[in-house]
Amino acid sequence: MKRFLSAAALCVLCTSVYAANGVVISMKSTKGESTTTNQIQLDANHMRTEMAGRTGAQNTFVFDGVKQTMYIIDDSKKTYSEITKEDVDRVAAQMQGMMAQVTPEQRAQIEAMMRGRGGRGISGMGAPAPKPTFKKTGTDKVGKWTCDKYEGYDGDKKTSEVCTVAPTALGLTASDFDVTKQFAKFFSGIMPQMANNVFSLGSLEDRGFVGLPIRSISYGADGSVTGTQELTDITHQNIPDSTFAPPAGYAKQDSPFGRGRGRGRS
Repeated sequence: MKRFLSAAALCVLCTSVYAANGVVISMKSTKGESTTTNQIQLDANHMRTEMAGRTGAQNTFVFDGVKQTMYIIDDSKKTYSEITKEDVDRVAAQMQGMMAQVTPEQRAQIEAMMRGRGGRGISGMGAPAPKPTFKKTGTDKVGKWTCDKYEGYDGDKKTSEVCTVAPTALGLTASDFDVTKQFAKFFSGIMPQMANNVFSLGSLEDRGFVGLPIRSISYGADGSVTGTQELTDITHQNIPDSTFAPPAGYAKQDSPFGRGRGRGRS
C-alpha cells in the first residue's frame, strides 16, 4: 500500500488546457542505486502514471476525477481493480474506529514500528502531517530549467530539498493544478499528509516554498539521501479518452480496499 500511494502521489504533477488537451511528463526517480523513469499523462480531470515495479513489470495507475475512482491496471495479467471514494471513506472510518480502541502502549508500539519503516506514525491519520519549514538557499539547474532551491527542515534537522520553477516556465498556469486538489481530497481520509507530499504548485502559505518542484530530494535521519525525483521532459499532446480507462477485455478484480480479495470477475 505504501508503494501504491507513493506511485499515486507521482501522478499529481500538473494538468493542461492548451490547444492539445493534455500534457505528458517524464520523471526520473532514484533510490539508492536503482533509477526508474515514470511517464505521467494528464488532462483537466484525469491522471495516469506508468512506472516500473521492483520486478521490472509495468505498474499503471489512473485517477478519474469525474467518477472519483482510482484504477490499478496490471498489463502483464490483463486485469484491473478500482478504488472508489466510497471505498476510501469506508477504510478511513474503519481506521478511526481501530485507533479509538488502541491503548496508549499499543499506540506507542505502532508509532515506533511505522517510523522505523520510514512512515510518519499513526498521529497523521485523521489530521494533516506537520509541514516542514523551508529556507530559500539560492538557485540551481535541473535539465534545461533554472530553479529556486529550498531546503526543508523538521525542527533543526534537514529532511528535504526542492528546486522550483514558475508554472509559466513549463508552459502551464496555476489553474492547471486543480486536479491535484481533487486527488489530495480523494485520499484525505486515510492519507492527509499526501497534501504535503504531492507534486503541486506551492505558495509560502500552504507549502513553505513558491512554484512547482521539478526536483525533490529526501533525507534520512542520518542525513543521507534516501530518494530523488526529477523532471526530465514535458510536452503538450492530444491524449485520447481511452488512456484514462481500463483497456477493453481486461478482467476486473476485487478492490484492494474492498471486503473480499483474490477472487476476480470479468
